Amino acid sequence: MTVSAVSSATTATTTSSSSSTSSSSTLTSSDFLSLLVSELQNQDPLNATSTTDFINQLTSYANFTQQQSINSNMSSLASSFSSLVTLNSVNYIGHTVEAKTDTATLSNGSATFGYSLSSAASDVSISISDSSGNVVYTGTGTGNSGSNSFTWDGKDSSGNQLSDGGQYTISVTATDSAGNSVLNYTTVTGTVTGIDTSTSTPSLTVNGVAVSAANILGVTS
Repeated sequence: MTVSAVSSATTATTTSSSSSTSSSSTLTSSDFLSLLVSELQNQDPLNATSTTDFINQLTSYANFTQQQSINSNMSSLASSFSSLVTLNSVNYIGHTVEAKTDTATLSNGSATFGYSLSSAASDVSISISDSSGNVVYTGTGTGNSGSNSFTWDGKDSSGNQLSDGGQYTISVTATDSAGNSVLNYTTVTGTVTGIDTSTSTPSLTVNGVAVSAANILGVTS
């Protein structure tokens, strides 16, 4: 009968402790010690917890506490790094940069794009789409190995001049004589007018288009 009474107490205490612990999102040192003392007080004397099990529990808690500390430090480090990136990005304001992106704003009746080829291309096709995804222009471009430039005059395929201020995206298809793609990436060149820090990764505003600071290839002026 004594064993049954102790067993019932153990069940009740364990249930109470579990409910208390589940209501909290973190396990504090006080919580852990309370659970450990409850386990000692209510263990079955005919089947006591071994020393090895206690050591394993202590080790697990120590590892858990250490992991919480690491997570906290990593969060602090990430916040500091984000602030550093933002601070460094300020230096770009007012400068003309070249960046990896495929979108530019039509200004003064034209938009200039660039694209890089890993080797000379025998065929280069270019299409320009508006912000709704509609293709407004198709044409061809140069196929030199390395950097190439393409200036669109802002006219659609029918020769109509489109209004300034719209954002347009370039798509480049470049293949060699064997039909293999040789396109590396597309670029735009423009002046940095601001910084957007609304997301976890700060971006620069280049000709009205958001560009990640990591995609800046160089400063031209």
